[in-house]
Amino acid sequence: MKLIIASSNKNKIAEIKEMLNNIEIMSLSDIGFNDEIEETGKTFEENALIKAQTIYKKYNVPVIADDSGLCVNALNGAPGIYSHRFAGLECNDEKNNALLIKKMQGIKDRSAYYECVICYFDSKPHFFKGQIHGEIIDVARGYNGFGYDPYFLIPSLNKTMAEMSMEEKNKISHRHIATERLGVFLNELSSNI
Repeated sequence: MKLIIASSNKNKIAEIKEMLNNIEIMSLSDIGFNDEIEETGKTFEENALIKAQTIYKKYNVPVIADDSGLCVNALNGAPGIYSHRFAGLECNDEKNNALLIKKMQGIKDRSAYYECVICYFDSKPHFFKGQIHGEIIDVARGYNGFGYDPYFLIPSLNKTMAEMSMEEKNKISHRHIATERLGVFLNELSSNI
């Protein structure tokens, strides 16, 4: 089975390819797609669908697209769908993390969760969701991962996502949970062909 992943995020692509290693996955750069897909949705589901439909309409090949982010309960779910541009359009992980820590100053409720929604699109959408719950800490720990990982603590493991190897992270992450659900669906789909 061949799929296009509607992403240019190398970290995200690597995680998904590792988890779906029995499927040929092509990235946007593999197919020569360099346009920016504007994420105008108001939910993770809507943004994943926008990306998947855009690529499917152009290439007519099954597509997976995801949207994911960090949702902090004390910030009413922010940064949420704005996780990648929390500190503005010209931001990066460092600026996003600095703004998060600033907004969390003096807040006792540190609970948060990462959410990932994957849309598989082949003439119609199918959605797969994963979440992992944790807490926001004030001081970065670890050097692996990306995004908010150094500040996202899993209390039961006493590790941030950035302190985990990719193998450890891929066993428990929000993206892993969603990708695992997608994998079950794809296996059922291929056995019915």
